[in-house]
Amino acid sequence: MARGRLRDLGIKIGTLQPGKLNAITDIEGVAVGYSTIIEDKPHVVRTSVTAIWPRPNIWSDYVYAGYHSFNGNGEMTGTIWVAEQGMVGMPICITNTHSVGIVRDALCQYAVREAKPAAWHLPIVAETYDGWLSNAEKFPVLQKHAFEALDNAKSGAIAEGNVGGGTGMMAHDFKGGTGTASRVATTPAGTYTVGALVQANYGTRQLFRVDGVPVGEMIGADIVPTVRYVEPQPAPRAEGSIIVILATDAPLLPIQCQRLARRATIGLAWVGGIGNNSSGDIFLAFSTGNTVKQDDAITTVRTVSNDSMSPLFLAAAEATQEAILNAMCQAETMTGFEGHTCHALPHDRLVAAMRKAGRL
Repeated sequence: MARGRLRDLGIKIGTLQPGKLNAITDIEGVAVGYSTIIEDKPHVVRTSVTAIWPRPNIWSDYVYAGYHSFNGNGEMTGTIWVAEQGMVGMPICITNTHSVGIVRDALCQYAVREAKPAAWHLPIVAETYDGWLSNAEKFPVLQKHAFEALDNAKSGAIAEGNVGGGTGMMAHDFKGGTGTASRVATTPAGTYTVGALVQANYGTRQLFRVDGVPVGEMIGADIVPTVRYVEPQPAPRAEGSIIVILATDAPLLPIQCQRLARRATIGLAWVGGIGNNSSGDIFLAFSTGNTVKQDDAITTVRTVSNDSMSPLFLAAAEATQEAILNAMCQAETMTGFEGHTCHALPHDRLVAAMRKAGRL
């Protein structure tokens, strides 16, 4: 059962207003689907797949896109082709580190199943590592799980926390996972929305901040234990990874999408991510503001001027920040592989910390 989002606790952060759903699905046409595997037999598994559809007919109506690697100890397949052509032409998936290959192949097989017109495919599949809570070396994610996430995708309100690819993830020494948020930005070119979806699996407790408040220091190990493990297993690394997918209805060119993707770094930093050496912090942004028909010899596009981009940059940073916090607020305590336990961020302690700092 969902525990509630950041704003459900009365905590409002940032300067811009969220969209109606405060989710990436505030961008018309964007849909998100999950497959979630929580099993104890025959193996302890806490993992699976998240699927993001940029638009329903993405196979033929491409979107402009760009990506940014803040720290590259991770994987997002297909980014070489994104850098080359600046477009995305199929759904995007996020899973665990050991399942990138099978989910990538599943996307190709899904396209064949659906008789989509492209002669070949270079899918975008990103990952973070969940081997602390899930027996990753049993390779539990199968083609059917990727298909399930793709088939279950929907617009409207979406689940967060221990779902999809984020099922077994941790953040700032608390339970992490999947989160989403959005912001509405007024620019000289018009009013547009930027939405973020994150798979958060990174960070140390002492750096954890909420609206500048050092919540991680205020909720110490004496209040909520650190990640527990069964001896003689080594303590988990503080370094992890985060994937951020940004969507906007602002008409942007590929280089502008790349610039937008970079601003996810700001939102990550506000929460306490610094891009540790062993962290895979990889961000992708796409724009639904133009339609690029696969078979058109000439495409006419619109674009926001570069002088109008700054409000969108702020929206991307704020949406990323709140998406991470929503993932942590929604995630529940989880015990998994080898008896390892990761505790949920306690809502009462979070509210008390914010009140003490004068933020409520």
